[in-house]
Amino acid sequence: MAELTILNGLAGGLVATIVMTIFMLTLGDDSPPPTALFWSQYIGGEGPEAYMMQGMVLHMLYGIGAGVVLVLALPAIGVSVSSMAVAAGVGLAYGFVLFVGAAIFWMKIVLDIDAEPPMVAMFLFFHLVYGGVLGVWLQLGLL
Repeated sequence: MAELTILNGLAGGLVATIVMTIFMLTLGDDSPPPTALFWSQYIGGEGPEAYMMQGMVLHMLYGIGAGVVLVLALPAIGVSVSSMAVAAGVGLAYGFVLFVGAAIFWMKIVLDIDAEPPMVAMFLFFHLVYGGVLGVWLQLGLL
């Protein structure tokens, strides 16, 4: 079993966010990410299209931070990534938790977005990709 370290959480969060972003850019509808809308509403004064880069950087930071949160949370709740199957399952579950938090808190409360079902499905898929990649990364213990 790989050791869960903050460094692995940082790196795993980065790698998982990059993979998730590739899926978003490939399968998405070319609209700005919700983080660009956040930037537009609370920091900038223009439409979200003007803040694509800031939105992507903010999303990358969220993803890196979420990787650290997972490596700190797993030992605290007594869960280990003892096998690849367990790691993938834990990662997928974490991706689902992140999706629920993002969909309810960020999209509904903070951004006041009423997303259509196809958008919600893609949002879920992207977060499952993130979680699956993160879980596998942590089990591999590459750093």
